[in-house]
Amino acid sequence: MSFFDDLRNLDRNNVGNWPKSIKAFFAILIIAAILFLGWWFKISEQQEELKQAEKKEAGLKDDFTKKWAQVVNLPALEKQLKDMTDKLQEAINQLPGKTEMPKLIMEISQAALGSGISNDLFQPGPEVMKGFYAEKPIQLRMVGTYHEFGAFISKVASLPRVVILTMHDVSLRPSGAKKGGATVLSAGGTLTLEGTVKTYRYMDNDEIAEFEAANAPKTGKGAKKPAPAKTKGGE
Repeated sequence: MSFFDDLRNLDRNNVGNWPKSIKAFFAILIIAAILFLGWWFKISEQQEELKQAEKKEAGLKDDFTKKWAQVVNLPALEKQLKDMTDKLQEAINQLPGKTEMPKLIMEISQAALGSGISNDLFQPGPEVMKGFYAEKPIQLRMVGTYHEFGAFISKVASLPRVVILTMHDVSLRPSGAKKGGATVLSAGGTLTLEGTVKTYRYMDNDEIAEFEAANAPKTGKGAKKPAPAKTKGGE
């Protein structure tokens, strides 16, 4: 009798008398089912975790490579940072200090007068602290020729301290023309320069500490409101 005949003639109520070949077949089938279910519920999950771990490993290797490159280049980067800091400090030191600001403003005004420019308005405003530097706005209205303005710029550039003048809502027009009108830069006619310029100075360590304390965020409900930063006015 063949295996398939034995399989068709099985007595389901008398499993003990089944042929050995049939018992072995079902035993293998049950083991295979158990292994398949174990793989489906456990091993497949672990394989997914393995894939995630492999992706994480690849990311960690990339991070390690980048950080290793940073470590290798750290001395060069530190030197570059020091050089940049030194250059920044050198540039800051070229700016006028607190005690030099009144004299500098007077020198700017004198440079305009010495160039033949008429200062109809030259009014410095209160300083505004910006963290490590302070800006001082100056409202002005100057009248002069094209060449006189050129001489004025040259005199300002030759002052012993670096003078930075930024223009805000400034107009340059032929004298007598309305603000916003067309400007004709002729060599003989007079021009009117009107608006606000800002010049800058560096803040010393005490001023920086005062500014940071005044603008520090509150810590806790009982924290006192910081006092406003003092403005340095005057010409």
